[in-house]
Amino acid sequence: MDTQAPHQVHPHHVHQRHFDRLVMLSDGIFAIALTLSAVELKPEMSPGKSLAQIWATPLGIYFLCFFIVSGVWARHRRTLAHLQKTDLFVTLSSLLMLSLVGLTPVFIREMLTDENTANVNGMLLYALLLMATYLSLFVGWGYAAFIARLAPSVPRPRAWAWLLEDLFVVVLFGAVALFSIHWQVLAGAAVIVGIALRIATRRLESAAKKLD
Repeated sequence: MDTQAPHQVHPHHVHQRHFDRLVMLSDGIFAIALTLSAVELKPEMSPGKSLAQIWATPLGIYFLCFFIVSGVWARHRRTLAHLQKTDLFVTLSSLLMLSLVGLTPVFIREMLTDENTANVNGMLLYALLLMATYLSLFVGWGYAAFIARLAPSVPRPRAWAWLLEDLFVVVLFGAVALFSIHWQVLAGAAVIVGIALRIATRRLESAAKKLD
């Protein structure tokens, strides 16, 4: 008869498994979203237009979207890299962010019209999508750094700087959304707020470097 006690899994190993699975899921969704973004590019030949003219706008939109989504991936990776562990809220905020990233190919399709020109309505939708995406990053990092204290190795000024970086992007794409619906005054105000956030971020980063 086997009298040995059941093997106990150390809590650290449990947290590490949760973390690894979240990272794997995140990388997979980012990779699929970026791949499908390229699939959405289907330019059609038009009389009087060269190959370069036909491809210029779709490729410009694709590379811009690739750069922006890569920025989301980099920020999410940075957050996960500094966490001691993940909890339910971090997981849910990450899943929300990933669900928005997964919509990227759909919104890229909306940004292209029949003649491969930028669609204003598509731009508005894409700006709102990115606002929501970075807002989820903002909420996730704010919770992890300041409420749950899951990143104690990050100095407080740097934690604030990273939080304001995410908020800056939210405000930036808010300005784009306002400009696309011809609310130029509010868009200008949003740009001013964004500049103030960038100045505050730089000051906080400078303070953090003094603590390193």
